Amino acid sequence: MTLLAAAFLALGAPRPATAAEPAHGIAMHGAPKYPAGFAHFDYAVPDAPKGGEIRHGAVGSFANLNPFNIRGQTPPGLTPQIYEPLLARAWDEPFSLYGLLAESVTTPDDRTWVEFALRPEARWADGRPVTVDDVVFTFETLKASGLPARRRAHGKVSAVERTGERSVRFVFDGSADRELPLLMGLMPILPKHWWEGRDFAAVLTEPPLGSGPYRIEAMDLGRGITYRRRADYWGADVPANRGMNNFDAIRYDYFRDDTIALEAFKAGALDFRRETDPARWATAYDAPAVRDGRIRMETLPRGFPEPVRAIVLNARRPPFDDRRVREALNHAFDFEWMNRTLFHGAFVRTASFYPNSILAHRGPPTAGELALLEPWRAQLPAEVFERPFVPPATDGSGPTGLRANLRRATQLLQEAGFVVRNGRMVDARTGAPFAFELLLNGPADERVALEWTRTLQRLGIEATVRPVDSAQYQGRLDQTDFDATINRWISTLSPGVEQLSYWSSAVADQPGTRNYAGIRSPAIDALAADLGTARTYEDLVTGTRALDRALSWGWYVVPLYHLREDRVATWAKIRRPAVTPTFGLVIEAWWAER
Repeated sequence: MTLLAAAFLALGAPRPATAAEPAHGIAMHGAPKYPAGFAHFDYAVPDAPKGGEIRHGAVGSFANLNPFNIRGQTPPGLTPQIYEPLLARAWDEPFSLYGLLAESVTTPDDRTWVEFALRPEARWADGRPVTVDDVVFTFETLKASGLPARRRAHGKVSAVERTGERSVRFVFDGSADRELPLLMGLMPILPKHWWEGRDFAAVLTEPPLGSGPYRIEAMDLGRGITYRRRADYWGADVPANRGMNNFDAIRYDYFRDDTIALEAFKAGALDFRRETDPARWATAYDAPAVRDGRIRMETLPRGFPEPVRAIVLNARRPPFDDRRVREALNHAFDFEWMNRTLFHGAFVRTASFYPNSILAHRGPPTAGELALLEPWRAQLPAEVFERPFVPPATDGSGPTGLRANLRRATQLLQEAGFVVRNGRMVDARTGAPFAFELLLNGPADERVALEWTRTLQRLGIEATVRPVDSAQYQGRLDQTDFDATINRWISTLSPGVEQLSYWSSAVADQPGTRNYAGIRSPAIDALAADLGTARTYEDLVTGTRALDRALSWGWYVVPLYHLREDRVATWAKIRRPAVTPTFGLVIEAWWAER
Protein backbone atom coordinates (compact mmCIF):
# COMPACT_ATOMS: atom_id res chain seq x y z
CA MET A 1 0.00 0.00 0.00
CA THR A 2 1.31 3.44 -0.89
CA LEU A 3 1.50 6.25 1.64
CA LEU A 4 -1.30 8.04 -0.13
CA ALA A 5 -3.54 4.99 -0.14
CA ALA A 6 -2.86 4.58 3.56
CA ALA A 7 -4.23 8.09 4.07
CA PHE A 8 -7.70 7.05 2.91
CA LEU A 9 -10.32 7.59 5.57
CA ALA A 10 -13.03 5.10 6.37
CA LEU A 11 -16.55 5.80 5.19
CA GLY A 12 -18.28 8.25 7.45
CA ALA A 13 -15.09 9.94 8.67
CA PRO A 14 -15.48 13.55 9.82
CA ARG A 15 -15.56 16.15 7.07
CA PRO A 16 -14.30 19.73 7.17
CA ALA A 17 -16.68 22.05 8.95
CA THR A 18 -17.19 24.36 5.95
CA ALA A 19 -20.60 23.65 4.42
CA ALA A 20 -20.91 23.00 0.70
CA GLU A 21 -23.47 21.50 -1.66
CA PRO A 22 -22.95 19.27 -4.71
CA ALA A 23 -23.14 21.16 -7.99
CA HIS A 24 -23.31 20.23 -11.67
CA GLY A 25 -20.32 22.45 -12.48
CA ILE A 26 -17.79 24.91 -11.18
CA ALA A 27 -16.35 28.22 -12.38
CA MET A 28 -13.01 29.69 -11.45
CA HIS A 29 -14.66 33.04 -10.71
CA GLY A 30 -18.37 33.53 -10.09
CA ALA A 31 -21.01 31.03 -11.17
CA PRO A 32 -20.97 28.78 -14.25
CA LYS A 33 -22.86 30.07 -17.29
CA TYR A 34 -24.94 26.92 -17.81
CA PRO A 35 -27.55 26.02 -15.16
CA ALA A 36 -28.20 22.61 -13.70
CA GLY A 37 -30.03 20.45 -16.19
CA PHE A 38 -28.75 22.32 -19.23
CA ALA A 39 -29.24 20.45 -22.49
CA HIS A 40 -25.98 21.12 -24.34
CA PHE A 41 -23.31 23.74 -24.89
CA ASP A 42 -24.40 26.65 -27.10
CA TYR A 43 -21.69 25.92 -29.66
CA ALA A 44 -22.85 22.32 -30.17
CA VAL A 45 -25.71 21.19 -32.40
CA PRO A 46 -27.46 18.42 -30.45
CA ASP A 47 -28.93 16.72 -33.52
CA ALA A 48 -25.77 16.98 -35.62
CA PRO A 49 -25.51 13.89 -37.84
CA LYS A 50 -23.17 11.12 -36.81
CA GLY A 51 -20.94 9.31 -39.27
CA GLY A 52 -18.24 9.89 -41.84
CA GLU A 53 -14.56 10.55 -41.39
CA ILE A 54 -12.29 13.53 -40.90
CA ARG A 55 -8.66 13.31 -41.97
CA HIS A 56 -6.04 15.63 -40.47
CA GLY A 57 -2.42 16.20 -41.40
CA ALA A 58 0.41 16.37 -38.87
CA VAL A 59 4.08 17.16 -39.29
CA GLY A 60 6.91 15.08 -37.83
CA SER A 61 6.30 11.78 -36.10
CA PHE A 62 5.26 10.22 -32.80
CA ALA A 63 6.67 7.42 -30.69
CA ASN A 64 4.61 7.32 -27.49
CA LEU A 65 0.91 6.75 -26.75
CA ASN A 66 1.17 8.01 -23.17
CA PRO A 67 0.74 11.81 -23.21
CA PHE A 68 1.25 12.05 -19.45
CA ASN A 69 4.98 11.33 -19.27
CA ILE A 70 7.93 12.94 -21.05
CA ARG A 71 9.06 9.93 -23.07
CA GLY A 72 8.81 11.34 -26.57
CA GLN A 73 6.27 12.88 -28.90
CA THR A 74 2.66 11.70 -28.71
CA PRO A 75 0.01 11.90 -31.46
CA PRO A 76 -2.89 14.37 -31.27
CA GLY A 77 -6.28 13.09 -30.25
CA LEU A 78 -5.39 10.92 -27.24
CA THR A 79 -7.25 13.40 -25.07
CA PRO A 80 -10.18 13.64 -25.00
CA GLN A 81 -10.86 10.87 -27.53
CA ILE A 82 -9.33 8.15 -25.33
CA TYR A 83 -8.67 9.64 -21.91
CA GLU A 84 -11.48 11.58 -20.17
CA PRO A 85 -11.31 13.94 -17.18
CA LEU A 86 -13.71 14.13 -14.27
CA LEU A 87 -15.16 17.40 -15.59
CA ALA A 88 -15.44 18.82 -19.12
CA ARG A 89 -14.32 22.30 -20.17
CA ALA A 90 -16.79 24.81 -21.62
CA TRP A 91 -15.07 26.81 -24.36
CA ASP A 92 -17.38 29.82 -24.25
CA GLU A 93 -16.46 30.82 -20.69
CA PRO A 94 -13.11 31.96 -19.21
CA PHE A 95 -12.78 28.82 -17.05
CA SER A 96 -15.81 26.71 -16.18
CA LEU A 97 -16.16 22.93 -15.92
CA TYR A 98 -19.19 20.64 -16.02
CA GLY A 99 -19.79 17.03 -15.09
CA LEU A 100 -18.32 14.27 -17.27
CA LEU A 101 -16.98 11.18 -15.48
CA ALA A 102 -18.16 12.91 -12.31
CA GLU A 103 -21.85 13.75 -12.03
CA SER A 104 -21.28 16.41 -9.36
CA VAL A 105 -18.56 18.50 -7.76
CA THR A 106 -18.58 19.91 -4.25
CA THR A 107 -16.22 22.53 -2.82
CA PRO A 108 -16.57 25.09 -0.01
CA ASP A 109 -16.17 28.81 -0.54
CA ASP A 110 -12.59 28.72 0.74
CA ARG A 111 -11.83 25.86 -1.68
CA THR A 112 -9.77 23.97 0.87
CA TRP A 113 -11.07 20.69 -0.56
CA VAL A 114 -13.05 19.34 -3.48
CA GLU A 115 -15.19 16.24 -3.76
CA PHE A 116 -16.32 14.41 -6.89
CA ALA A 117 -19.17 11.91 -7.20
CA LEU A 118 -18.63 9.51 -10.12
CA ARG A 119 -21.45 8.67 -12.48
CA PRO A 120 -22.66 5.12 -11.91
CA GLU A 121 -22.90 4.57 -15.67
CA ALA A 122 -19.28 5.62 -16.41
CA ARG A 123 -17.44 2.70 -18.02
CA TRP A 124 -14.07 1.85 -19.50
CA ALA A 125 -14.02 0.58 -23.05
CA ASP A 126 -13.75 -2.99 -21.73
CA GLY A 127 -17.07 -2.57 -19.87
CA ARG A 128 -15.67 -2.29 -16.35
CA PRO A 129 -16.93 0.64 -14.23
CA VAL A 130 -14.85 3.73 -13.52
CA THR A 131 -14.21 3.63 -9.77
CA VAL A 132 -12.78 5.67 -6.94
CA ASP A 133 -9.80 3.31 -6.99
CA ASP A 134 -9.12 4.43 -10.57
CA VAL A 135 -9.22 8.08 -9.51
CA VAL A 136 -6.79 7.50 -6.64
CA PHE A 137 -4.49 5.38 -8.78
CA THR A 138 -4.42 8.14 -11.39
CA PHE A 139 -3.67 10.79 -8.79
CA GLU A 140 -0.80 8.81 -7.28
CA THR A 141 0.63 7.85 -10.66
CA LEU A 142 0.59 11.35 -12.11
CA LYS A 143 1.99 12.78 -8.90
CA ALA A 144 4.90 10.34 -9.01
CA SER A 145 5.59 10.05 -12.74
CA GLY A 146 3.49 12.60 -14.62
CA LEU A 147 4.42 15.83 -16.31
CA PRO A 148 5.95 18.56 -14.11
CA ALA A 149 2.83 20.76 -14.12
CA ARG A 150 0.64 17.89 -12.95
CA ARG A 151 3.15 16.82 -10.29
CA ARG A 152 3.24 20.34 -8.90
CA ALA A 153 -0.56 20.63 -8.66
CA HIS A 154 -0.85 17.20 -7.06
CA GLY A 155 1.83 18.15 -4.59
CA LYS A 156 -0.64 20.60 -3.05
CA VAL A 157 -2.99 17.78 -2.06
CA SER A 158 -2.45 16.80 1.56
CA ALA A 159 -4.95 13.93 1.74
CA VAL A 160 -7.32 11.85 -0.34
CA GLU A 161 -10.53 10.59 1.28
CA ARG A 162 -13.01 7.99 0.08
CA THR A 163 -16.30 9.56 1.15
CA GLY A 164 -18.69 7.07 -0.43
CA GLU A 165 -18.90 4.14 -2.80
CA ARG A 166 -18.54 6.49 -5.80
CA SER A 167 -17.20 9.68 -4.19
CA VAL A 168 -13.69 10.91 -3.47
CA ARG A 169 -12.38 14.05 -1.81
CA PHE A 170 -9.08 15.86 -2.25
CA VAL A 171 -7.98 17.98 0.71
CA PHE A 172 -5.51 20.74 -0.10
CA ASP A 173 -2.46 21.87 1.83
CA GLY A 174 -3.60 25.38 2.66
CA SER A 175 -1.64 27.06 -0.13
CA ALA A 176 -4.72 29.20 -0.97
CA ASP A 177 -4.67 28.18 -4.63
CA ARG A 178 -8.30 28.60 -5.66
CA GLU A 179 -7.72 26.90 -8.99
CA LEU A 180 -6.93 23.53 -7.43
CA PRO A 181 -10.53 22.17 -7.43
CA LEU A 182 -10.73 22.85 -11.17
CA LEU A 183 -7.31 21.35 -11.85
CA MET A 184 -8.35 18.18 -10.06
CA GLY A 185 -11.53 18.18 -12.15
CA LEU A 186 -9.43 18.28 -15.31
CA MET A 187 -7.35 15.29 -14.21
CA PRO A 188 -7.61 12.59 -16.94
CA ILE A 189 -8.58 9.33 -15.28
CA LEU A 190 -6.65 6.12 -16.02
CA PRO A 191 -7.85 2.53 -15.54
CA LYS A 192 -5.96 1.01 -12.62
CA HIS A 193 -6.58 -2.56 -13.74
CA TRP A 194 -5.03 -1.91 -17.17
CA TRP A 195 -1.97 0.00 -16.01
CA GLU A 196 -0.97 -2.30 -13.17
CA GLY A 197 1.99 -4.33 -14.35
CA ARG A 198 2.95 -1.73 -16.95
CA ASP A 199 5.70 0.84 -16.55
CA PHE A 200 3.96 4.23 -16.63
CA ALA A 201 7.23 6.10 -17.09
CA ALA A 202 8.21 4.09 -20.18
CA VAL A 203 7.29 4.64 -23.82
CA LEU A 204 3.86 3.15 -24.56
CA THR A 205 3.43 1.61 -28.00
CA GLU A 206 0.25 -0.46 -27.54
CA PRO A 207 -3.21 1.15 -27.76
CA PRO A 208 -4.25 2.18 -24.26
CA LEU A 209 -7.58 1.50 -22.60
CA GLY A 210 -9.72 4.57 -21.97
CA SER A 211 -13.24 5.66 -21.17
CA GLY A 212 -13.60 8.19 -23.99
CA PRO A 213 -15.80 8.19 -27.08
CA TYR A 214 -13.10 6.74 -29.37
CA ARG A 215 -10.65 3.87 -29.47
CA ILE A 216 -7.51 3.45 -31.56
CA GLU A 217 -8.51 1.44 -34.61
CA ALA A 218 -5.25 1.49 -36.55
CA MET A 219 -1.76 2.83 -36.04
CA ASP A 220 1.51 2.98 -37.94
CA LEU A 221 3.88 4.18 -35.24
CA GLY A 222 5.28 7.56 -36.21
CA ARG A 223 3.34 7.74 -39.50
CA GLY A 224 -0.37 7.75 -38.76
CA ILE A 225 -3.15 6.92 -36.35
CA THR A 226 -6.91 6.37 -36.72
CA TYR A 227 -9.52 6.65 -33.97
CA ARG A 228 -12.90 4.90 -34.32
CA ARG A 229 -16.00 6.15 -32.51
CA ARG A 230 -17.30 3.61 -30.01
CA ALA A 231 -20.88 2.49 -30.49
CA ASP A 232 -20.94 1.44 -26.83
CA TYR A 233 -19.62 4.74 -25.43
CA TRP A 234 -21.21 5.29 -22.04
CA GLY A 235 -21.34 9.12 -22.07
CA ALA A 236 -23.08 10.08 -25.31
CA ASP A 237 -26.04 11.65 -23.46
CA VAL A 238 -24.06 13.62 -20.88
CA PRO A 239 -24.98 17.30 -21.52
CA ALA A 240 -21.35 18.28 -22.13
CA ASN A 241 -21.22 15.63 -24.91
CA ARG A 242 -24.48 16.28 -26.74
CA GLY A 243 -23.77 17.32 -30.29
CA MET A 244 -20.10 16.40 -29.89
CA ASN A 245 -17.92 13.54 -31.16
CA ASN A 246 -19.81 13.25 -34.43
CA PHE A 247 -17.27 11.65 -36.78
CA ASP A 248 -17.19 7.87 -36.97
CA ALA A 249 -13.45 8.01 -37.66
CA ILE A 250 -10.73 10.58 -36.97
CA ARG A 251 -7.45 10.06 -38.80
CA TYR A 252 -4.08 11.78 -38.52
CA ASP A 253 -1.53 11.24 -41.29
CA TYR A 254 2.02 12.45 -40.70
CA PHE A 255 4.15 14.28 -43.26
CA ARG A 256 7.78 15.28 -43.40
CA ASP A 257 6.90 18.98 -43.63
CA ASP A 258 3.87 21.22 -43.87
CA THR A 259 4.30 21.99 -47.55
CA ILE A 260 3.75 18.34 -48.38
CA ALA A 261 0.77 18.25 -46.01
CA LEU A 262 -0.78 21.20 -47.84
CA GLU A 263 -0.42 19.47 -51.20
CA ALA A 264 -2.04 16.36 -49.73
CA PHE A 265 -4.94 18.49 -48.52
CA LYS A 266 -5.48 20.14 -51.91
CA ALA A 267 -5.36 16.71 -53.57
CA GLY A 268 -8.18 15.47 -51.33
CA ALA A 269 -6.11 13.18 -49.09
CA LEU A 270 -6.97 15.36 -46.05
CA ASP A 271 -10.26 17.03 -45.10
CA PHE A 272 -9.35 19.79 -42.65
CA ARG A 273 -6.52 22.28 -42.43
CA ARG A 274 -5.86 25.17 -40.04
CA GLU A 275 -3.50 27.52 -41.87
CA THR A 276 -1.05 29.52 -39.79
CA ASP A 277 1.11 30.83 -42.63
CA PRO A 278 -0.49 33.95 -44.14
CA ALA A 279 1.74 33.79 -47.19
CA ARG A 280 0.38 30.35 -47.99
CA TRP A 281 -3.13 31.51 -47.18
CA ALA A 282 -2.75 34.34 -49.70
CA THR A 283 -0.96 32.44 -52.48
CA ALA A 284 -0.97 28.65 -52.08
CA TYR A 285 -4.68 27.86 -52.24
CA ASP A 286 -5.21 28.67 -55.90
CA ALA A 287 -6.44 25.18 -56.72
CA PRO A 288 -9.35 23.83 -58.79
CA ALA A 289 -11.12 22.54 -55.69
CA VAL A 290 -11.04 26.02 -54.14
CA ARG A 291 -12.24 27.71 -57.29
CA ASP A 292 -15.19 25.37 -57.79
CA GLY A 293 -16.24 25.38 -54.11
CA ARG A 294 -15.26 21.86 -53.11
CA ILE A 295 -12.82 23.44 -50.63
CA ARG A 296 -14.08 26.25 -48.40
CA MET A 297 -11.75 28.88 -46.95
CA GLU A 298 -13.05 30.63 -43.82
CA THR A 299 -11.79 33.08 -41.22
CA LEU A 300 -13.28 32.34 -37.78
CA PRO A 301 -13.08 34.76 -34.84
CA ARG A 302 -11.51 33.96 -31.51
CA GLY A 303 -11.26 35.98 -28.32
CA PHE A 304 -8.75 34.17 -26.14
CA PRO A 305 -5.07 34.97 -25.50
CA GLU A 306 -3.11 34.02 -28.56
CA PRO A 307 -0.31 31.47 -28.07
CA VAL A 308 2.94 33.31 -27.45
CA ARG A 309 5.46 32.23 -30.06
CA ALA A 310 8.96 33.49 -29.48
CA ILE A 311 12.64 32.90 -29.92
CA VAL A 312 13.48 31.57 -26.48
CA LEU A 313 16.88 32.57 -25.10
CA ASN A 314 18.21 29.98 -22.66
CA ALA A 315 19.09 32.09 -19.63
CA ARG A 316 20.71 29.06 -17.98
CA ARG A 317 23.67 29.58 -20.32
CA PRO A 318 25.96 32.56 -20.80
CA PRO A 319 25.75 35.02 -22.38
CA PHE A 320 21.95 34.74 -22.34
CA ASP A 321 22.01 35.01 -18.55
CA ASP A 322 22.73 38.73 -19.06
CA ARG A 323 19.59 40.84 -19.57
CA ARG A 324 21.54 43.34 -21.69
CA VAL A 325 22.50 40.61 -24.14
CA ARG A 326 18.91 39.43 -24.40
CA GLU A 327 17.73 42.97 -25.08
CA ALA A 328 20.43 43.44 -27.72
CA LEU A 329 19.25 40.36 -29.61
CA ASN A 330 15.72 41.77 -29.63
CA HIS A 331 17.00 44.89 -31.41
CA ALA A 332 18.25 42.69 -34.26
CA PHE A 333 14.78 41.31 -35.09
CA ASP A 334 13.12 43.29 -37.89
CA PHE A 335 9.49 42.22 -37.63
CA GLU A 336 8.14 45.04 -39.78
CA TRP A 337 10.29 44.10 -42.76
CA MET A 338 9.54 40.36 -42.39
CA ASN A 339 5.82 40.97 -42.06
CA ARG A 340 5.76 43.08 -45.21
CA THR A 341 7.96 40.88 -47.39
CA LEU A 342 7.25 37.37 -46.08
CA PHE A 343 3.74 37.44 -44.63
CA HIS A 344 1.69 39.87 -46.74
CA GLY A 345 1.32 42.14 -43.71
CA ALA A 346 -1.04 39.67 -42.03
CA PHE A 347 0.59 39.36 -38.61
CA VAL A 348 0.46 41.54 -35.52
CA ARG A 349 3.63 41.84 -33.44
CA THR A 350 3.36 40.12 -30.09
CA ALA A 351 4.04 42.59 -27.27
CA SER A 352 2.61 40.63 -24.33
CA PHE A 353 2.60 37.13 -22.93
CA TYR A 354 -1.24 37.27 -23.10
CA PRO A 355 -1.83 38.97 -26.48
CA ASN A 356 -5.23 39.61 -28.01
CA SER A 357 -6.91 39.57 -24.60
CA ILE A 358 -7.99 41.66 -21.64
CA LEU A 359 -5.07 40.15 -19.73
CA ALA A 360 -2.38 41.96 -21.71
CA HIS A 361 -0.86 44.91 -19.83
CA ARG A 362 -1.38 48.35 -21.31
CA GLY A 363 -0.30 51.89 -20.49
CA PRO A 364 1.48 52.64 -17.20
CA PRO A 365 0.77 50.31 -14.27
CA THR A 366 -2.47 50.83 -12.41
CA ALA A 367 -2.58 51.30 -8.65
CA GLY A 368 -3.55 47.66 -8.27
CA GLU A 369 -0.64 46.47 -10.39
CA LEU A 370 1.80 48.69 -8.51
CA ALA A 371 0.62 47.26 -5.20
CA LEU A 372 1.65 43.81 -6.44
CA LEU A 373 4.91 44.97 -8.04
CA GLU A 374 6.19 47.34 -5.35
CA PRO A 375 7.51 44.65 -2.94
CA TRP A 376 9.81 43.50 -5.76
CA ARG A 377 11.07 46.89 -6.93
CA ALA A 378 14.69 46.05 -6.13
CA GLN A 379 14.55 42.87 -8.23
CA LEU A 380 12.67 44.14 -11.26
CA PRO A 381 13.79 46.48 -14.05
CA ALA A 382 12.76 50.10 -13.55
CA GLU A 383 10.76 50.02 -16.79
CA VAL A 384 8.27 47.64 -15.19
CA PHE A 385 7.05 50.49 -12.99
CA GLU A 386 7.03 53.15 -15.69
CA ARG A 387 5.63 52.16 -19.07
CA PRO A 388 4.27 49.29 -21.17
CA PHE A 389 6.63 46.97 -22.98
CA VAL A 390 6.97 47.66 -26.69
CA PRO A 391 9.33 45.51 -28.79
CA PRO A 392 11.97 47.39 -30.81
CA ALA A 393 10.48 48.42 -34.16
CA THR A 394 11.69 49.60 -37.55
CA ASP A 395 10.15 51.38 -40.53
CA GLY A 396 10.04 48.10 -42.50
CA SER A 397 12.49 49.31 -45.14
CA GLY A 398 15.09 46.64 -44.45
CA PRO A 399 18.77 47.20 -43.57
CA THR A 400 18.54 51.00 -43.74
CA GLY A 401 15.69 51.18 -41.27
CA LEU A 402 17.47 48.82 -38.88
CA ARG A 403 20.59 50.95 -38.33
CA ALA A 404 19.41 52.70 -35.17
CA ASN A 405 18.42 49.37 -33.63
CA LEU A 406 21.80 47.83 -34.39
CA ARG A 407 23.59 50.81 -32.84
CA ARG A 408 21.58 50.28 -29.66
CA ALA A 409 22.30 46.53 -29.77
CA THR A 410 26.04 47.20 -30.10
CA GLN A 411 25.94 49.58 -27.15
CA LEU A 412 24.17 46.98 -24.98
CA LEU A 413 26.66 44.27 -25.95
CA GLN A 414 29.58 46.54 -25.09
CA GLU A 415 28.02 47.19 -21.69
CA ALA A 416 27.79 43.41 -21.25
CA GLY A 417 31.54 42.98 -21.95
CA PHE A 418 31.69 42.30 -25.69
CA VAL A 419 33.75 44.07 -28.35
CA VAL A 420 34.10 43.80 -32.11
CA ARG A 421 37.47 42.52 -33.33
CA ASN A 422 38.14 41.82 -36.99
CA GLY A 423 34.43 41.98 -37.68
CA ARG A 424 33.51 39.44 -34.97
CA MET A 425 31.74 40.07 -31.68
CA VAL A 426 33.95 38.57 -28.96
CA ASP A 427 34.18 38.49 -25.18
CA ALA A 428 36.52 41.36 -24.27
CA ARG A 429 38.17 39.30 -21.52
CA THR A 430 38.60 35.91 -23.16
CA GLY A 431 38.42 36.67 -26.86
CA ALA A 432 35.81 33.92 -27.29
CA PRO A 433 33.44 34.64 -30.17
CA PHE A 434 29.76 35.28 -29.54
CA ALA A 435 28.37 32.20 -31.30
CA PHE A 436 25.29 30.11 -30.66
CA GLU A 437 22.88 27.61 -32.21
CA LEU A 438 19.20 28.28 -32.90
CA LEU A 439 17.41 24.92 -32.59
CA LEU A 440 14.26 24.45 -34.68
CA ASN A 441 11.54 21.79 -34.64
CA GLY A 442 11.69 21.07 -38.37
CA PRO A 443 11.92 23.61 -41.19
CA ALA A 444 8.70 25.57 -40.61
CA ASP A 445 10.37 28.59 -38.98
CA GLU A 446 13.58 28.44 -40.99
CA ARG A 447 12.89 31.55 -43.11
CA VAL A 448 12.35 33.76 -40.07
CA ALA A 449 15.31 32.24 -38.26
CA LEU A 450 17.63 32.83 -41.21
CA GLU A 451 16.54 36.46 -41.56
CA TRP A 452 17.28 37.06 -37.89
CA THR A 453 20.65 35.35 -37.99
CA ARG A 454 21.63 37.35 -41.09
CA THR A 455 21.00 40.51 -39.10
CA LEU A 456 23.02 39.13 -36.21
CA GLN A 457 25.94 38.68 -38.60
CA ARG A 458 25.97 42.45 -39.06
CA LEU A 459 26.65 42.66 -35.32
CA GLY A 460 29.48 40.11 -35.64
CA ILE A 461 27.44 37.36 -33.96
CA GLU A 462 27.66 33.84 -35.40
CA ALA A 463 24.26 32.16 -35.12
CA THR A 464 23.70 28.76 -36.70
CA VAL A 465 20.19 27.59 -37.56
CA ARG A 466 19.73 23.88 -36.87
CA PRO A 467 16.42 22.22 -37.83
CA VAL A 468 15.98 18.70 -36.41
CA ASP A 469 13.20 16.13 -36.52
CA SER A 470 10.46 16.32 -33.91
CA ALA A 471 11.73 13.40 -31.81
CA GLN A 472 15.23 14.85 -31.55
CA TYR A 473 13.83 18.30 -30.91
CA GLN A 474 11.60 17.09 -28.09
CA GLY A 475 14.46 15.19 -26.52
CA ARG A 476 16.74 18.22 -26.51
CA LEU A 477 13.94 20.49 -25.30
CA ASP A 478 13.12 18.14 -22.42
CA GLN A 479 16.77 18.27 -21.31
CA THR A 480 17.07 22.05 -21.94
CA ASP A 481 19.91 21.21 -24.33
CA PHE A 482 19.82 24.31 -26.53
CA ASP A 483 21.14 27.86 -26.75
CA ALA A 484 18.05 29.34 -28.34
CA THR A 485 14.92 27.84 -29.86
CA ILE A 486 11.51 28.79 -31.17
CA ASN A 487 8.62 27.58 -29.05
CA ARG A 488 5.34 28.75 -27.62
CA TRP A 489 3.24 29.03 -24.48
CA ILE A 490 -0.53 28.71 -24.35
CA SER A 491 -2.65 30.57 -21.80
CA THR A 492 -6.39 30.87 -21.28
CA LEU A 493 -8.63 33.72 -20.17
CA SER A 494 -8.22 32.33 -16.65
CA PRO A 495 -4.49 31.78 -16.13
CA GLY A 496 -3.54 30.09 -12.91
CA VAL A 497 -1.22 27.45 -11.56
CA GLU A 498 0.02 26.48 -15.04
CA GLN A 499 1.83 29.82 -15.09
CA LEU A 500 4.19 28.44 -12.47
CA SER A 501 5.10 25.64 -14.86
CA TYR A 502 5.93 28.28 -17.47
CA TRP A 503 7.94 30.76 -15.42
CA SER A 504 8.84 29.59 -11.91
CA SER A 505 12.32 28.96 -10.53
CA ALA A 506 11.16 25.64 -9.04
CA VAL A 507 10.79 24.02 -12.46
CA ALA A 508 13.56 25.81 -14.33
CA ASP A 509 15.86 22.77 -14.31
CA GLN A 510 13.32 19.94 -14.32
CA PRO A 511 13.39 17.57 -17.31
CA GLY A 512 10.43 18.35 -19.52
CA THR A 513 9.96 21.82 -18.04
CA ARG A 514 7.92 24.41 -19.90
CA ASN A 515 10.03 27.15 -18.34
CA TYR A 516 12.03 26.96 -21.55
CA ALA A 517 13.95 30.17 -20.89
CA GLY A 518 15.18 29.00 -17.49
CA ILE A 519 13.71 32.02 -15.68
CA ARG A 520 14.78 32.27 -12.03
CA SER A 521 13.18 35.32 -10.43
CA PRO A 522 11.61 35.45 -6.94
CA ALA A 523 9.48 38.35 -8.15
CA ILE A 524 8.08 36.38 -11.07
CA ASP A 525 7.61 33.34 -8.81
CA ALA A 526 5.48 35.40 -6.43
CA LEU A 527 3.47 37.16 -9.13
CA ALA A 528 2.69 33.86 -10.87
CA ALA A 529 1.73 32.17 -7.61
CA ASP A 530 -0.67 35.02 -6.74
CA LEU A 531 -2.83 34.25 -9.78
CA GLY A 532 -4.09 31.08 -8.15
CA THR A 533 -5.40 33.03 -5.14
CA ALA A 534 -7.45 35.66 -7.00
CA ARG A 535 -11.01 35.79 -5.66
CA THR A 536 -12.49 37.95 -8.42
CA TYR A 537 -11.89 38.17 -12.13
CA GLU A 538 -10.84 41.80 -11.72
CA ASP A 539 -8.10 40.68 -9.31
CA LEU A 540 -7.01 38.02 -11.80
CA VAL A 541 -6.72 40.56 -14.61
CA THR A 542 -4.70 42.91 -12.41
CA GLY A 543 -2.35 40.14 -11.28
CA THR A 544 -1.85 38.81 -14.80
CA ARG A 545 -1.01 42.26 -16.13
CA ALA A 546 1.57 42.75 -13.39
CA LEU A 547 3.17 39.40 -14.21
CA ASP A 548 3.08 40.28 -17.91
CA ARG A 549 5.12 43.44 -17.26
CA ALA A 550 7.76 41.58 -15.26
CA LEU A 551 8.13 38.87 -17.91
CA SER A 552 8.19 41.26 -20.85
CA TRP A 553 10.81 43.61 -19.44
CA GLY A 554 13.05 40.66 -18.56
CA TRP A 555 13.76 40.26 -22.31
CA TYR A 556 13.73 36.47 -21.87
CA VAL A 557 12.48 35.96 -25.41
CA VAL A 558 12.39 37.65 -28.78
CA PRO A 559 8.60 37.81 -29.27
CA LEU A 560 7.38 36.87 -32.72
CA TYR A 561 3.87 37.57 -34.01
CA HIS A 562 0.33 36.27 -34.07
CA LEU A 563 -2.96 36.22 -35.93
CA ARG A 564 -6.24 37.29 -34.39
CA GLU A 565 -8.43 34.64 -35.98
CA ASP A 566 -8.45 31.04 -37.18
CA ARG A 567 -7.91 30.55 -40.91
CA VAL A 568 -9.49 27.25 -41.82
CA ALA A 569 -9.80 25.35 -45.09
CA THR A 570 -12.08 22.32 -45.31
CA TRP A 571 -13.48 20.07 -47.97
CA ALA A 572 -17.15 20.84 -48.42
CA LYS A 573 -18.36 17.65 -46.72
CA ILE A 574 -17.07 18.95 -43.36
CA ARG A 575 -19.67 21.08 -41.61
CA ARG A 576 -19.62 23.23 -38.49
CA PRO A 577 -22.05 24.89 -36.05
CA ALA A 578 -23.08 28.49 -36.70
CA VAL A 579 -21.78 29.49 -33.26
CA THR A 580 -18.03 29.77 -32.71
CA PRO A 581 -17.17 30.01 -28.99
CA THR A 582 -14.81 32.51 -27.38
CA PHE A 583 -11.89 30.11 -27.57
CA GLY A 584 -12.32 29.55 -31.29
CA LEU A 585 -13.37 26.50 -33.24
CA VAL A 586 -14.14 23.28 -31.35
CA ILE A 587 -13.60 20.50 -33.88
CA GLU A 588 -15.41 17.95 -31.66
CA ALA A 589 -18.66 19.82 -32.48
CA TRP A 590 -18.18 19.59 -36.28
CA TRP A 591 -19.58 16.81 -38.45
CA ALA A 592 -19.47 15.23 -41.91
CA GLU A 593 -22.29 15.88 -44.34
CA ARG A 594 -23.99 12.69 -45.48
